[in-house]
Amino acid sequence: MRRLLLAPALLAALVVVMPAQAGPGRVFKETIHLDDVNEIDGFCETDLVVRSHFVADIRVTAMPRGRDGLISFANRLSITETFTNVANGKSVVSTVNGIDKDLRVTDNGDGTLTILILATGNAVLSTSDGKAIGRNPGQTRFELVVDHGGTPGDPSDDTELSFEVVKESTGRTDDFCGVMVPALS
Repeated sequence: MRRLLLAPALLAALVVVMPAQAGPGRVFKETIHLDDVNEIDGFCETDLVVRSHFVADIRVTAMPRGRDGLISFANRLSITETFTNVANGKSVVSTVNGIDKDLRVTDNGDGTLTILILATGNAVLSTSDGKAIGRNPGQTRFELVVDHGGTPGDPSDDTELSFEVVKESTGRTDDFCGVMVPALS
C-alpha cells in the first residue's frame, strides 16, 4: 500500500510549514482540509490512466515538550481517496483514519533536529460497492531531519533535509497495486 504511506509523509511536510503560532510556551491547534483532483498516467506501472480525488481532514496540535521546550506535533487524520479508471469508470476508494505524533524531538546541536514520528491507524481499500479488497492496520515509524533555521523552538522556518521509514508497518500490509489494478480493470 505504497500510496497510503504518503499520508504520513504529507503530514510531515505540513509540520515543516506550520506557522510560528506554535512557538515556545504556546499550544497551537489547527484543522486543515485538503481537496485535490489529479490524473495519474501509468498507474501502478500499467497502461491505466486513473483520476484521483483526494480529500483529507487533519487536526494538528503542536506544543512545547521536554526540557528544551522543542515543539512536538500530534495529528488526527481522516483521508478518503477515490481512484477512477478514466477508460471504464471503475473505481476504488481508499480510506485512512489515523494518528501520527512526534515521539521524540532531538536537537542535534548542529542546527538540525531529528524527529521520530509514529503513524498508526487503519487503511482500507474498497470497491465502489463497499467490499474491502485491501487493508493496512498497523504502525509505522518515520524519522524526519530538519534544519531548524537557527530557531529550534520555532518550526515555521524549518527545512526538511531527510525523511525515511525506520520501522515498516507492524500490521497486515496488502499490496496496493496488487489489489487496485484488477479492481480498476
